[in-house]
Amino acid sequence: MSELDGKPEKRDAGMFAAKEHEGSGMPLKAWGVAGLAMLAVFAAFALMGRRKPAPIPNTILPLSPYASSLPLSQLAMSESTSLAGGKSTFVDGHIQNTGSQTVTGVTVQVLFRNDEQMPPQVETVALSLIRTREPYIDTQPVSVAPLKPGDDREFRLIFESIPTNWNMQMPEVHVVGVESK
Repeated sequence: MSELDGKPEKRDAGMFAAKEHEGSGMPLKAWGVAGLAMLAVFAAFALMGRRKPAPIPNTILPLSPYASSLPLSQLAMSESTSLAGGKSTFVDGHIQNTGSQTVTGVTVQVLFRNDEQMPPQVETVALSLIRTREPYIDTQPVSVAPLKPGDDREFRLIFESIPTNWNMQMPEVHVVGVESK
């Protein structure tokens, strides 16, 4: 209160005074644009991440249209046991490109049949070409050394788990996917 007139005195509160609300913050349009930009980024990631759905296990796929130009021959099987006790089964053979395209990738399905009248176990794997045999067999993808028309190469398929009810006969091998250029 003022000593002279007895009325309360108005003091300048300075930096401690409450500020009046001024339309601070981002405008509504800016929030809308930012939201649309984020939506566009998420949509782009979703489209880039889309892949062909994986085949259902034990589903036998149709042969590739180019499969007749890639005959498989001289199929032979072998096994190997690792020091850790694991077992690998190999299917080796020859593949020849009798068609007119250069093949950069081959996917095969291998059917391990049984004698119990149950559906076969189906394994879908990429075919690997044998690069060297000494001092051990080394493989590489077909994309590293594409199969030109007329080429004949050795291949190896490697399996770590074969069904226990497999009838121990040579499995069926079908070409179900071919990449070419």
